[in-house]
Amino acid sequence: MSDASAQSRATLPGSFALREALAQSWWLVLLRGIAAILFGILAFIWPGLTLLTLTFLWGAFALADGALSLWAGISGKGSAIAPRWWLAFVGIAGIIAGLLAFFWPGTTALVLLMFIAIWSIVIGVLEIWGAIQLRKEIEGEWWLILGGLISIAFGILLLVRPGAGALALVWMIAWFSMLMGIIFIGLSFRLRKLKAVA
Repeated sequence: MSDASAQSRATLPGSFALREALAQSWWLVLLRGIAAILFGILAFIWPGLTLLTLTFLWGAFALADGALSLWAGISGKGSAIAPRWWLAFVGIAGIIAGLLAFFWPGTTALVLLMFIAIWSIVIGVLEIWGAIQLRKEIEGEWWLILGGLISIAFGILLLVRPGAGALALVWMIAWFSMLMGIIFIGLSFRLRKLKAVA
């Protein structure tokens, strides 16, 4: 490693630690992508899902996604608090969202829609924040920014059009999950390359 590179990393302890934590857990990002794509496929295969089934299916996805993010935060190798806190916060948000979906299965379509919309916006903001922290450490941080923007746009779309039917909601969520899955898989391979270089 060159002196300039070492000096650059020394001046960015938080973002470097976040990059290292994500690179070490690249396979967790890959699993998140696969889980999102599987969720999207299931939603397309069974478009006539009842709202109760959709609530449970989405709750299971949010729980799995949250658990993987929380595990990445807990097992991160970085010495700084920020990267582990960021991953853990995303994970806890997903777990809470999933548990609420299971504890309130009789939630109306409108409440579920608002719940998913707010969750998507919060996750999107956190993803963009993480990408900004990484911008000087990795190439391709735009994967995370793109994922965050899509998540925010999806949440806003759901808030603006709350009267969408159950079938339209299933398809919107399926498309969102597939796009996010592809983005997370692309990001995971970028992080795997970073791990190999480190």
